[in-house]
Amino acid sequence: MNSPNSSSISSTPRQHQSNSKPWRPLTTSCCSVEDQTILGRLSRPCRPSRSSELSKNIAPMPSFRRLSFSDLSRSSSVRINEDLAQNFGAELYDFQLSELRAITQNFSSNFLLGEGGFGTVHKGYMDENLRQGLKAQAVAVKLLDIEGLQGHREWLAEVIFLGQLRHPNLVKLIGYCCEDEERLLVYEFMPRGSLENHLFKRLSVSLPWGTRLRIAIGAAKGLAFLHGAENPVIYRDFKTSNVLLDSDFTAKLSDFGLAKMGPEGSDTHVTTRVMGTYGYAAPEYVSTGHLTTKSDVYSFGVVLLELLTGRRAMDKSRPKTEQYLVDWAKPYLTSSRRLRYIMDPRLAGQYSEKGAKQMALLALQCISLKPKDRPKMPTIIETLESLQNFKDMAVTCGQWPVSTKSTRNGASAKVKLEVRGGNFRKSSPIFTPSNKT
Repeated sequence: MNSPNSSSISSTPRQHQSNSKPWRPLTTSCCSVEDQTILGRLSRPCRPSRSSELSKNIAPMPSFRRLSFSDLSRSSSVRINEDLAQNFGAELYDFQLSELRAITQNFSSNFLLGEGGFGTVHKGYMDENLRQGLKAQAVAVKLLDIEGLQGHREWLAEVIFLGQLRHPNLVKLIGYCCEDEERLLVYEFMPRGSLENHLFKRLSVSLPWGTRLRIAIGAAKGLAFLHGAENPVIYRDFKTSNVLLDSDFTAKLSDFGLAKMGPEGSDTHVTTRVMGTYGYAAPEYVSTGHLTTKSDVYSFGVVLLELLTGRRAMDKSRPKTEQYLVDWAKPYLTSSRRLRYIMDPRLAGQYSEKGAKQMALLALQCISLKPKDRPKMPTIIETLESLQNFKDMAVTCGQWPVSTKSTRNGASAKVKLEVRGGNFRKSSPIFTPSNKT
């Protein structure tokens, strides 16, 4: 689900790439043997070229039980449904295509939420009579584009990972549909949409500083949960478009199509084909294909920079020296004075100067070129949570915070000190009614 100004990266060239599909994830050739995340002999429309030994188990972690991937490698949708039902039981609903057509008014364009490389996403409405135990609620239904090469693979990845992962900061998978060649996923509906939309859409209301901080903390907790396994789960595609927000602006990670099991035993990394998004992908992963949890930490640091600056990780509409956010922002991150020049102007100076400086230094650690120097997610959470205690407000936009003076007539006068040519001058008082009777 890439933004219009970001680009997919892959070790295999992609054909028919279109800028009109901002959610298109980056992937390699379908069902490659090298990428052993969850693939076996899959049903149509994609099959690997030869059989391979795949990872047999998902590492134990809270709400994350062992699951044999070989049990999900049948060649027909009927067998896949049987295997999924056996493994997930009542935890996931196996929906019929007719049911999903009904709740989305036959995937009406009026209910369209977005479109990407996987296909389209539509809003739907379920009532309590659809399935026993299922409450009435709005849902998001992701529909596979059957002409796409990567759809089945990503669909299966999402079912396996989100079918087992349960956490307040991961989007909840409610169910799936597998009929013939049709592949669909049903999620909880996230009414606030993506973080990307709130940061970069001109018509959206700017996110306040406190909300940005809460979102960063929530997203960090989601990544920490994934990394907390004995064999960690590497998210591999952390970016603003994959951070969804509920009605209270709680951040939840979505789109697990590129998720990968971390290294096992004495291995220090997983070697895989490069998949991700330009601007977010860690440089050592792009250059070597070596994937670790620190790859996710790098991506998290980039998103911190986006929260600070209001700029995209990659924006080709800007001058050449400003297109790549990491390179452009780095020189400004170690000084409070310099940091003011790159803070998101939509914040209008309404942010904690101390908090912004600490977040900038944290982002700088996360985007270190040396993976070992990047902090772990629990440390990141602790640092971000400490920033919530800062109450100071920054001085930006050429304007000092409002101060109040008393006047002879008993009214209070709010006086703004404005910066003009390096000197200060008082603006005209703005009178407000006095509290005296």
